[in-house]
Amino acid sequence: MTAAAASRLGRLLRSSGKTLAVAESCTGGLLAGAVTSIPGSSDYFLGGVIAYGNAVKSAALGVPSRLIDAHGAVSAQVAEAMADGVLERIPADVSIATTGIAGPGGGSRGKPVGTVWVAVAVRGGVRYSHRFRFRGDRGKVRRDTVRASMAAAARLLSGEEEAG
Repeated sequence: MTAAAASRLGRLLRSSGKTLAVAESCTGGLLAGAVTSIPGSSDYFLGGVIAYGNAVKSAALGVPSRLIDAHGAVSAQVAEAMADGVLERIPADVSIATTGIAGPGGGSRGKPVGTVWVAVAVRGGVRYSHRFRFRGDRGKVRRDTVRASMAAAARLLSGEEEAG
């Protein structure tokens, strides 16, 4: 399933002439790995930032620490700031950002393990952000996040997802 999602995203990026960058927290490089598992991905994938810690989200992606303090690292606001921040640093057309709680620990009543925010941005602003609640172990949450984030970007690129 991940390979199919990566292939679809790659076809859409290639056919539209657009390039991609990623900003990853909970996926820790799995998203970039999935994208680059497709032969020819160098035609559209420029790179990414793995910003696992909050200090790196701020230093490497420009996410204001006050935003993290106010909303938490796992929030729409931080996911969107990560997506914007990577576009400011890597000259891509589209970005995907992931931030979440993969587990087994780290969850809370308000943000249980499996809570993930994905943001997809294009030059000019965030176009999509969504909260997911995945079930399963750490590996499954991370894999589901990768699949969902690629699918969200593909829907946006294909016109299936409304901007918002």
